[in-house]
Amino acid sequence: MTYNIALQFEDGVTRMIPCEADELVSEAAFRAKINIPLDCRDGACGTCKCHCESGTYTQGVYIDDALTEEEARQGYLLTCQTRPQSDCVIRVPASSAACKTAVASHTGVLGEIDRASATTVSFSLTADKPVSFLPGQYVNLTVPGTAETRAYSFSSAPNQAGLSFLIRDVPGGLMSSFMRNTAQAGDSMQFTGPYGSFYLRPVEGPVLMLAGGTGLAPFLSMLRWLQTHPVNQPIRLAYGVNCNADLVELATLEALKAALPDFDYFTCVVDPASGHPRLGYVTDHLSADDLHGGQADVYVCGPPPMVEGVRRWMAGVGVAPAHFYFEKFSAASEGVAA
Repeated sequence: MTYNIALQFEDGVTRMIPCEADELVSEAAFRAKINIPLDCRDGACGTCKCHCESGTYTQGVYIDDALTEEEARQGYLLTCQTRPQSDCVIRVPASSAACKTAVASHTGVLGEIDRASATTVSFSLTADKPVSFLPGQYVNLTVPGTAETRAYSFSSAPNQAGLSFLIRDVPGGLMSSFMRNTAQAGDSMQFTGPYGSFYLRPVEGPVLMLAGGTGLAPFLSMLRWLQTHPVNQPIRLAYGVNCNADLVELATLEALKAALPDFDYFTCVVDPASGHPRLGYVTDHLSADDLHGGQADVYVCGPPPMVEGVRRWMAGVGVAPAHFYFEKFSAASEGVAA
C-alpha cells in the first residue's frame, strides 16, 4: 500500500511524497531527494522530530530523550521511526531550502475561460501531470509574457491534471487584464506550488465554511474532495459577496449539495439594492447554533475585514469553535496571504 505524505515546511512550501506502508518516512523523503533533518537514524537523538497534523502511523523503537510520552500524545513523531498507516500531513520544523528541496514547478494549458461575470473570471488548466495538494491550498501562476506571479487557490479537487481557478477581476490588474482581454484556450501557463496552511483538516465534527467573494475557491476544492472522501458530519457554507454580479458558481454549489447529503449553503449580498433575500454580511445570518456548542471547526477565506468580523461575531455569541482556520487575501494585489 502506498500513502501520500504531505511535508509542510516552515516557509510555506508543501511537498507531496509517496511512502510505502512498510517504509520509514525518512527513507521516503530521502528517496524523493528531500533531506529532513536527521542524525542518529535509530530514535536516539530527536533531530528528525516533526508534528503530524493528520493521519495515522506506527512508531518504532525510540528513547524518551528523543520523544517524550507527552510529545507523542500531542502528535509529534520521529520520521526515522515512523511508518504510515494512511495519508499524512507532517509539519517539518525547517525550511524547504534547509532540506535541500524546492517547490514543484508545473506547466499547464488553458482550457475553458468563463468571463460571464462582470467581476469574476473562472478558468481551467490541464497540467502536464496530476498535481497533488491539500484541498484549500494555492499556487503561484506566472502571468504570460511577464515575470510576475499571482497567487490563486485551486477550486478543483487534488490529484488530477484538470485544474480550475476562480479569480477576482481587478481593474487594471495584471492577471485580470490577461484573463479578461488576452487569454485564449491553448495558451501555456507556468505555476509553482502548492503553498499554504489553509486546507481541510480531518473532519471530526461539524464544519462551518465562510467565504467572501472569490474566497469561495478553496471551499469548492474542499467540497469536491469530500465527494470522494465522504464524512458523516454537517457542513455548512456561508457565501457572501458585495453585489449580485459577484455571485458565481451557484450551479456548482447546487450540484455539490445534491452530491453531499450533509452539506448545505446559503448566499448573501451586501448591496441593499440587490433584491437578494439575505442582505448584509454572512455573520448577520448566523447564530450560536452554527458553532454546535463549540464542537465546530470554522474556516474563513476572504478579505481581512471579513476575518476580523468573524472573530468579533464569535466573541459576541460567546462560543469558541473547536478550531479556527483562516486565509486573508487582498483583491488589490490579486494575491493570497495565509
